[in-house]
Amino acid sequence: MTAQTRIASDEEILTAARMLTEARYPIALTGAGMSVESGIPPFRGPGGLWTKYGEPPMNGYQLFLADPKKGWEDRIRRQDDELWRPLRIAKPNPGHIALATLESIGVLRFLITQNVDDLHRQAGHRALAEIHGNWKLIRCIDCNARFKSEEISLEVLPPLCPRCEGILKSDTVSFGEPIPPDVLEQCMTNAAQADLVLVAGTSATVYPAAGFALEVKQRGGKLIEVNLYESEITNICDVSLRGPTGQVLPRLTAAVSELRREKLS
Repeated sequence: MTAQTRIASDEEILTAARMLTEARYPIALTGAGMSVESGIPPFRGPGGLWTKYGEPPMNGYQLFLADPKKGWEDRIRRQDDELWRPLRIAKPNPGHIALATLESIGVLRFLITQNVDDLHRQAGHRALAEIHGNWKLIRCIDCNARFKSEEISLEVLPPLCPRCEGILKSDTVSFGEPIPPDVLEQCMTNAAQADLVLVAGTSATVYPAAGFALEVKQRGGKLIEVNLYESEITNICDVSLRGPTGQVLPRLTAAVSELRREKLS
């Protein structure tokens, strides 16, 4: 942690906790910063996998559609490279656990994540949309049915959907691939009800995910940011909490729990 990094004060944490407890329908938006704290390298920026190895082709989905057998062969060949290895060993950090706790105590109503690492699920989060997919799942490009990887045989490539016989691909969204419509609908439905967005570990600049947070703000809702550094949305946030999400979110969750206890006593 650099000398320039400021950690959120107790007063700032309490202000954010009050906003969360007073909100009618708070949701969360999370990004790569949370994955990094679990040991997963980012894609872009210093130390990023794409910075090191180059970005995937921007027409990756179109290439898959043109030759799905080759797409699967490439995926199988790369399954133990530097991209996949950290995903296999990563565990939820205290920030993931804190968000799942906010859900379990009835405060956080929904979570939209840009991460594909499955860590929110592993932490126990239930009401969530993985807008860029989940690396552990396989999805039918026709009916959008999803399956655990171990449920699908790869003896014949490409594998076909057990439900509709459509072509299966990794659930992770490739460049050039539309966000799956069922996930997009979940995000839109919950964002339309939200009056507060807790933005954690992301600068909220990648669309369409960023649009949900900005939409809530434009309707007069609140934005709470948890991030190491200032971001492009800091100036429109009602509260910006500085520090690692794995440190700040547990403090925020503890403050919310205490406010709820005080209200009930």
